[in-house]
Amino acid sequence: MERTKSLLLKSVLLIVGGYFSIISLIEAKGFLAPLVTAVILALLMIPFSKKLESWKFPKLLASFSSTIVLLIFSLGILSVLSFQVKSFVDDWDNIKENMKPRLESLEQFVIEKTWVDSEELETYKEENDVSSLLVKTDSGEKAFEVVNSFFGFFTDALLVFIYVFFLIHYRSRFKTFLLKLFSKEQQSNAKEILSKTTQVAQDYLRGKLILIVFLSVLYSIGLGVSGVSNFILVSIIAAVLTLIPFIGNILGMLLAIAFGFVLNGDLSVLIGIVITFSIVQFVESYIFEPYVVGEKVDLHPFFVILVIILANMVWGVIGMILAIPVFGILNVVFLYIEPLKPFGYLFGNSKDETT
Repeated sequence: MERTKSLLLKSVLLIVGGYFSIISLIEAKGFLAPLVTAVILALLMIPFSKKLESWKFPKLLASFSSTIVLLIFSLGILSVLSFQVKSFVDDWDNIKENMKPRLESLEQFVIEKTWVDSEELETYKEENDVSSLLVKTDSGEKAFEVVNSFFGFFTDALLVFIYVFFLIHYRSRFKTFLLKLFSKEQQSNAKEILSKTTQVAQDYLRGKLILIVFLSVLYSIGLGVSGVSNFILVSIIAAVLTLIPFIGNILGMLLAIAFGFVLNGDLSVLIGIVITFSIVQFVESYIFEPYVVGEKVDLHPFFVILVIILANMVWGVIGMILAIPVFGILNVVFLYIEPLKPFGYLFGNSKDETT
């Protein structure tokens, strides 16, 4: 009886504690999301900084150089995306003209194959007309929202790179602090945990970065040959979306179909998109993933899905991107701490089963 009460009390405390932890994470997104992003990026750049230090670079200069390299790489990706978005905006009038007959065909199909009649459809279109909504919306308020969003993004990005610099430069201090939290008898195990988690994060991130570059090239070739509009933009976005396991590949294909088949209406474009994604997904699953990324973050697919869904609810897209490396790091910690080893086994993808 006492054991049942104790188990029930622990379960209630776990549920209540988990609930308030999630609420706290949601409320602290503005502070924690840039910081966690910076930690992940700093782990990626630490080997580069160490290499510079081995070449007799002062630690300050090595840390600053690592941050600048990361900044230049990010700006390069942003420049390519901006150029492609500008090209898309410039072609918007042509895109709308190409879309008109397809939308009319879709409307006709809806009228013929469903219970919706033409009058109801026209009424719905009038009530949800985008242009009327834009007229009704205060232009000053819209402008303020756009400017506010831009400065919010700029501020977060700036904070991330500032955090990255300090995390790289003072990494020894942070490591010493973490070790001081443990007794001398436990420090050996703590050092092993820190080393293992850092290595797992670095290998996973480095592999994913290489994978994104490879996928961008392969998607660009396939979608370009297929005749997809703005294929470079679509290819880069589709490659980056692979950071979101399972869902990212589907979103990338839907994006390619939207820019390709829906805009052009050519069946050969659709066939080209399907063939491109089928081949690239095969290459990614059986060549790139095993040999480039490997099983660095060995997590069970079921819990990966759960974590991604929860991360999306808490922090949105950035949460989904950070979910896997953070979850992988936590699981390494679970595997090295005796009371938490059952959770490490549960969340891991070990083939050993006991009955």
